[in-house]
Amino acid sequence: MNNDQEMREILLSTNTVASVGLSSNDEKESYWIVFFLKEQGYRMIPVNPRATEIFGEKAYASLSEIPDEIEIDVVQIFRKPEDVPPIVEEAIKIGAKVVWMQEGIVNEEAAKMAREAGLKVVMNVCMRATHKRLGLGPKTKTE
Repeated sequence: MNNDQEMREILLSTNTVASVGLSSNDEKESYWIVFFLKEQGYRMIPVNPRATEIFGEKAYASLSEIPDEIEIDVVQIFRKPEDVPPIVEEAIKIGAKVVWMQEGIVNEEAAKMAREAGLKVVMNVCMRATHKRLGLGPKTKTE
């Protein structure tokens, strides 16, 4: 289901990403993945109940705590596969357009739920690696 054209379209049309499970620990891979994406011009919203701020952005304990005026394009997930279904339920409720499960994360039940609600789904793929592999540069204001 993950095809390059669809992932390219997602990455080019995305402005704001809510990162569920983002760590404030710079020894964790999620930290560096999100750091890279922020450097590319995406607004990264941390969702981590143990953090107050990451990369200068206020951290939220859950997706539903993100204020309505912040429109979330992609919910990026850095959590164990068994933790994904309630995250997808929240992603649907907040009106996200895409659920992106990072490399190593596959949950077919959650993916089906997201697709049935009209969301696009990417599973078991690193957002940073895909951005680099597709040769996408930093976002510009016209994208």
